[in-house]
Amino acid sequence: MDRRTFIATSTLGISSAAAGQGVPGFPPDYPPGDPTGNPGPSDRPTGGTVFTLDYAPHFGMFKHHGGDGPIGQINFMADAGFRSIEDNWMRNRSIDEQRRIAQALEQRSMRMGVFVANNGGFGPPLLTSGDEGARKQFLQDIEDSIAIADRVGATWATSIPGNVDSSKSMAQQTQNVIEGYKRAADILDGTSLVLVCEPLNPRDHGGEWLVTTDQSMQLMEAVNSPNIRILQDLYHQQASEGNLIENLNRVWAWAPYIQVGDNPGRKEPGTGEINYANVFKHLHEKGYRGIVGMEHGKSQGGKAGEIALIEAYRAVDPTA
Repeated sequence: MDRRTFIATSTLGISSAAAGQGVPGFPPDYPPGDPTGNPGPSDRPTGGTVFTLDYAPHFGMFKHHGGDGPIGQINFMADAGFRSIEDNWMRNRSIDEQRRIAQALEQRSMRMGVFVANNGGFGPPLLTSGDEGARKQFLQDIEDSIAIADRVGATWATSIPGNVDSSKSMAQQTQNVIEGYKRAADILDGTSLVLVCEPLNPRDHGGEWLVTTDQSMQLMEAVNSPNIRILQDLYHQQASEGNLIENLNRVWAWAPYIQVGDNPGRKEPGTGEINYANVFKHLHEKGYRGIVGMEHGKSQGGKAGEIALIEAYRAVDPTA
């Protein structure tokens, strides 16, 4: 599932659904059990206690329990033990809806994860081309993202520099991308917003310029700004390079944000080949306190699939 397909299924309206009903310590509408909070049926998740790592679901992942609107889903996520959310297309929501989401997050002591900062990351070349019109639109998107981040309390926003421009050498494209992000860094200087640049795998996103860890590190060294950093998506990195722990260590100083999804299939941990128990243990032991974005689908549908998703993360979450 690519980002466009994944997000297209996740744009939701507002609901006033309340949380906290049902068995104490568990999100609402889970299969009923002992009202004291003791474990009930075998299809019930292992608790509403907070996860050790800060996993961030997307809107739409828990609509069967939390309802169609983001407010009910926020409440459900908080009751399930999650401390953050992501919403890639936050920029497409109305200002009023953004504010209501921010208020709900504040009420539940949750963090806002990434939203997508710039349009044009897929398809024709963007920053790689050096085209002044494309660069101007990119920089306007960054300006707009600062206002969105302030409104929703976000610190990070995803950025993709766009496709390869086959009419130019790779060296020239690299310089064009560096220049684009340097100008973005000038706009972001003095703000709390950090653009996190995401390498994408060439299997799912053929033609994208930013693919490898080496490219990411070269870009960070050249731009040299605290407002431009790396989003290390382990699903993409497994598909393109592997060596997840080694590459995490290499980009550690530049990667304040991590996303996950098992490979192949881009579903929850345990559905593919990645040993997420070891990866998450490594993150915890290194003292990672950032968000782990759950940018993936689910292997099962309905309420059962949502319970299975929570249980999958409980199974690999490191011991505090």
